[in-house]
Amino acid sequence: MASKPLPQPTELTAPYWRAAAEGRLALQHCRGCGRWIHFPEPRCAECGSDQFDWNEVSGRGTVATFSIVHRSFVAGFDGEPYVIAWIDLPEQPGLRVFGNVTGCAPEAVRIGMPVELWFERRGDMAMPNFRMIERGEQE
Repeated sequence: MASKPLPQPTELTAPYWRAAAEGRLALQHCRGCGRWIHFPEPRCAECGSDQFDWNEVSGRGTVATFSIVHRSFVAGFDGEPYVIAWIDLPEQPGLRVFGNVTGCAPEAVRIGMPVELWFERRGDMAMPNFRMIERGEQE
């Protein structure tokens, strides 16, 4: 099996990947209107500002929607089925981040399932992933 591919950071996405390498999930936060943004954008879709901070978010959320990938055409992802998901974060209504859900059988993933962030190291980079948490563990 080939190794999993690494992201290729751009000037726009470099702050996101630097934070991930440090074990933090940092997202764009618009200085103009306060909107959180993921994936990184050159301008805020709400107010048009190009002035952003990169602020850390909690990394706890719930599965909004997901897919179980049984057959991938990307080298490195040709093993067991895996789950990709949009995760709702509590920092702002509608704020979602994208990642794999790991640590449980793909069939166990459900919409509304509480998850927490963890990072998978790949060389000098770290990939944000999510794993199931028990409802009693949520803050």
